[in-house]
Amino acid sequence: MYDSILLPFDGSESATAVINHACQIADWADATIEVLFVADTTRDSVTVVEGRTVDALVQHGERVLEEATDTLDTLGAAYTTNVVQGNPAPTIADYAEEYDHDLVVLSSRGREGVTRVLGGSVSEKVVRLSSVPVLTARMKPDEQLAFPYEHILIPTDGSAAATYAADHVLSLAAALGATVHVLSVVEDSLLGLGEEASEEEGSQAATEAVEDIVERAATHGVDETVEHVTRGTPAEAILDCIEDNDIDAVGMGTTGRRGTERILLGSVAEETVRSAPVPVITVTNPEE
Repeated sequence: MYDSILLPFDGSESATAVINHACQIADWADATIEVLFVADTTRDSVTVVEGRTVDALVQHGERVLEEATDTLDTLGAAYTTNVVQGNPAPTIADYAEEYDHDLVVLSSRGREGVTRVLGGSVSEKVVRLSSVPVLTARMKPDEQLAFPYEHILIPTDGSAAATYAADHVLSLAAALGATVHVLSVVEDSLLGLGEEASEEEGSQAATEAVEDIVERAATHGVDETVEHVTRGTPAEAILDCIEDNDIDAVGMGTTGRRGTERILLGSVAEETVRSAPVPVITVTNPEE
């Protein structure tokens, strides 16, 4: 399913911690990892050494990648490395598309200060900008994430964006033999806005959205599905579902339905990336 995985890396503890998870995915998929350091040209990184102009961040990036390759060698991963210059988030997104990577894997927090590349705001921008699926993991240095995933959560609002993302995640779940949990949330804030936003209609729309993904799951070869329809705030409902059902990963679209029929907002993906204690795979519909 994945042949080439892009692993943006800045040498931070959280980025180092995510290497092991990326290697587990690569080993399962028989994929090659490309480790990428982006020398941030939006920062003042140019200096002069012995009369020659040298980009200090490029040199720093080469040293950082040596640290990553030590870990990758230990784990027996197939990999390549590269240092490029640019504005980190758009550079990562463009690089993944240009070089035909199938998945971007990055930590949702990075090093603070002058060498920061993968800070929370950067990972969220990558999620918004990337045409390639992005897996973000909010990892602590001593944390290990579960893989293969046994329980995967797919939030949906019935939109084309959510359905497009679900197809990708369902293919992954089928390949892993995972149980898929499908969640749709009727937002409290949308109730009481008139007849079109009634609770009954909201619940019906949410139920239909869930049933649609469950039907698609069967066509993908997913054997086990669990349906969840609830009221509340989407991001909070996602977190509750993760905790209550021992979810190992979340897969979702980056945009959602607009207007009073909306159940999930695009911003919910960013909130989930920031707060979920499990990996979040975000998928963008190219037609959105």
